[in-house]
Order: sequence, then C-alpha cells, then structure tokens
Amino acid sequence: MPTGRVLQSTGSWYRVLRDNGETIQCRIPGKFRLKDIRQTNPVAVGDVVDFKMNEDNTGHIEHIHPRTNKITRQATHGRKGEHVLISNIDQGFVVQSLKQPEFKTGFIDRFLLTCEAFDVQAKIILNKIDLGTEDDAPIVAGMMDVYESLGYPVIISSIHDPDSIEGLRAEMKDNVSVFIGPSGTGKTSLLNYIQPGIERPVGEISGFSNKGKHTTTFAELIPLEFGGFLADTPGIREFGLVHFEPAEISLYFREMKSLREECKYYNCTHIHEPGCAVMDAFQEGKIAASRYDSYINMVESVEDEKHSTGSRKRRGK
Repeated sequence: MPTGRVLQSTGSWYRVLRDNGETIQCRIPGKFRLKDIRQTNPVAVGDVVDFKMNEDNTGHIEHIHPRTNKITRQATHGRKGEHVLISNIDQGFVVQSLKQPEFKTGFIDRFLLTCEAFDVQAKIILNKIDLGTEDDAPIVAGMMDVYESLGYPVIISSIHDPDSIEGLRAEMKDNVSVFIGPSGTGKTSLLNYIQPGIERPVGEISGFSNKGKHTTTFAELIPLEFGGFLADTPGIREFGLVHFEPAEISLYFREMKSLREECKYYNCTHIHEPGCAVMDAFQEGKIAASRYDSYINMVESVEDEKHSTGSRKRRGK
C-alpha cells in the first residue's frame, strides 16, 4: 500500500505526495470522520497516510500514521472541538508585522503556549521591519529581549532585505516548517520570496480596520526547492486555546514552570493567592508585564469557555 504526506486539504479532497514525487488526489472513508469528535478534520495537512489506488488514478486513504506533534486552534463557524492546522512539523514560526497591522504579544504568547504543549520548536518572525522608525527601535529591542531571554529566537525580516530572506531559507532548509499569524502580517509575501516562482496572491490591508484581508483559504504544505517543506496557513485573527485546564496554563510558560513549586498553595492560580512565587517574580520584574497579562487573559478565557460549555450542557444543548 503506498504511503505519502498530505500536502493540502480542501475539505473533500486531500493532495498526497508520494516518496517518488508523484501527487495523488485522495478521499477519506466516513469512519475517519467519526473517529475523534473533538477534531473537525480527521486528516490534517502534514499527516503521513497509507492509501489504496482507485481505477481512476485517485486514492482512498486507509490509515493515518501516529502524529509526532501538531498545532491546533479552536474550531470556527460555531463548530465544537479543535481544528488541526498542521501535524508532524519540526518548527513553527509565528509571523507578526511591526506595523500594518501592529504586532500583538497576546497572539504570540498563545502560539508559544500551544507549541510548548504539543512539543513543537517555536520561533518568532517580526516582519515588515522596513516600516519602522527610530522611535520603534526601543520597542523592538524590548520585545526581542523578552522572548530571546526565554529561549525563543526572534528573526527580523523584510522582503526588501535580501539578507533576511536568506536567513529564513537557512532556518528552514531540510525542515518541515509552518507560518502562522494574522492576515496582513506578510506570510504569503515572505513565502513568495523564499520560494521564487510560486507567486501567490497577496492581500491588502483594510483601511477601515487596519487588518489584513484573507488570501490563503486552505493550509498547504509546500515542498521547498532547497530542501524541506513550508506550510502556508490561512490568516488567524485570534489563536484560541482548546482542551486546556486553567491550572495547566502556567506549565507552558517557561518563566513560570519552575516557580510553581515554590508557591505556598499547591493549587495556586498565580493571580491572587498570598505566598505566590510567580506573582513575587512578576512584582520583582523577573516576569515581563506583557507575559503576565497574557497568562491572566488565557486563564480567564479558558475559564469562560468552561463555564459557557457547562451552561450549554445544563440546558441540554
């Protein structure tokens, strides 16, 4: 039975790359759709699958190999559970632009937490650096200091700086990578320069909302001519968390993980309890204010989601 890697999913069809370089259009049987009700897509981009060939040269996926890791987000359009954006990756890049639209540390921190939880090496791309002025230099330096001190590389990039593009190529060579970020941050433009000849359509920034317009509709894993793969994903305005408990959140903040053991109470939330080592570190300036704010926002959002889910269950919905 042939084996291949899923390059693209359009909902009904899956484009699968075989080891010999041939791509096959495949479908999935209904049993996969019922296997895990927590996931909206039983087969994800990046999955390694076994399939049978049909007489019309299409394929029929029979088996999904175990995933080494994954990056997920909350299901959209009112659906329950999670949506797997990409699986079996070596590294994930969260792409943020310096301006148009401005970067959001909350989005970055949610992405980093997901990578920590699912064992994905995370890196940060600060794109459109050419739009910056001298006044932005301290902001950029402060951001880099926060994340690089935690072990997260921050890569400065611009399509107008060939050296930065070469640096990204070197980071991605022979790896399976993914770009994730809001629309308008320049993911597709970077991809066009990293892999010349793709010429994907690039959206404009909405003058009304200062947010990007979606150009990529479906996630796609693109083979790179210099070795490896890069997944281009649809723009995500909010990176929602799924299947996390409030007490787990601090486990995935590198600066909080070891401090948890020093708290006075074993079930400390690190928000209001006396004798909290995490709060003490924050007040002493050892934890960045932006990171602590992100932590509180995540805990509150997970608690709100649990309460709303409980209310729906009690109403029988």
